[in-house]
Amino acid sequence: MKIGILTSGGDCPGINATIRGVCKTAINHYGMEVYGIHSGFRGLLDNDIVPLDESSLTGLLNLGGTILGTSREKPFKRKAGAVSENKPAIMLQTIRERGLDCIVCIGGNGTQKTAAKLAEAGVNVVSIPKTIDNDVWGTDVSFGFDSAVTIATDAIDRLHSTASAHQRVMVIEVMGHKAGWIALHSGMAGGGDIILLPEIPFDIHRIGDAIINRLKKGKPYSIVVVAEGIPTIGGKKAAQYIAEEIEYETGFETRETVLGYIQRGGSPTAYDRNLATRMGGHATELIAQGMFGRMVALKGNTIESVPLSEVAGKLKLVTEDHDLIVQGRRMGICFG
Repeated sequence: MKIGILTSGGDCPGINATIRGVCKTAINHYGMEVYGIHSGFRGLLDNDIVPLDESSLTGLLNLGGTILGTSREKPFKRKAGAVSENKPAIMLQTIRERGLDCIVCIGGNGTQKTAAKLAEAGVNVVSIPKTIDNDVWGTDVSFGFDSAVTIATDAIDRLHSTASAHQRVMVIEVMGHKAGWIALHSGMAGGGDIILLPEIPFDIHRIGDAIINRLKKGKPYSIVVVAEGIPTIGGKKAAQYIAEEIEYETGFETRETVLGYIQRGGSPTAYDRNLATRMGGHATELIAQGMFGRMVALKGNTIESVPLSEVAGKLKLVTEDHDLIVQGRRMGICFG
C-alpha cells in the first residue's frame, strides 16, 4: 500500500512524534510505502509530495513543529456559493495520479472536518487529533495538550514569586478560544486563585470581592488564570481587560502576562511523545485493516477509533460538573 501523510492547522508539540509513529509502523511492520504531503492540504493542491523512508524519521521523537510543514488551507470552504477553484477535484486528481491508497490527516477541528469531507468524496482517510486546546470531540485527550499545560503551569509557578514579592495581582492569559481546558488544568496545577473559562460566565464584581477577601485573610497577592476566549468589552485582549477591571474594582496594582505561542513551541512532554506514538501506530493498524473514515481516539487508557462523520463540526468543551471545577470550588477557588 501507498499512504500519504499530512499535518494541517496550527503547530503543536508531538506532531513529529506522530509522523514517526505512523511511518515507522507502516514501513517496518506492514511494508507500506509512505509519502509526506507538504503544507497540509495545500500539498495535495500543489502536488508537493515526497517519499519518506527510515532516514527521514531520525530524530523526530522530541522535535517540535512539523517536518512536513502546515497551513490552514480549507479546500472545501465555499466562496460566493461555489467551491473556489474546484479544489476538491484537484486534490482527488493528485491522489489518483500518485496512486495513494490512503491519506493520514493530523490536525485539529478544521482538519477533522476537511478529512470527513474527503471521506465523503470517496477518499480512504484516517485522521489523528492534534490540538493543544484539547477540544476535539471523540477523544479524551489530544496530543499536545499535556505539553501546553506543562508550559503554562511552569509560567504560573514563576509568577507566584513575583506576585508575592510585590504584593500585586497577576493575570496570566493562556490559549483556548472556545474551550478552557488549558486554563482549567494549568490554573489548578499552578495554584491559581481565580480561573476564568469561556464556558462559564463570570461577574467582575465577584472576582473583585474574591481578591479583597483574600487580602482580609492575610493573602496580599492573587493569581488569575484566564483563557483567551473569555468575553471582553471593546475588543480588548482577555488579560488586559481583566487586569483593568480588577484594578478598577479593587484598587490593587495588577499586571498581565500573555503566554501566547510559547505554549505551542518546543519539545513535547514524555506523555505526549508516548500518546503520539500510540496514536500513530493505531492509525497504521486501521489502514492495514481497511478501516477508513475514522479518527484515532484515546478512551480511558485504550487507543480506539471513532467515525469521522461523528467528529466533524463538534467541540469538546468544559462543563461545570468537571471534577477539577467541583473540587476547586470546594477549595475556595473562584471560577467567576
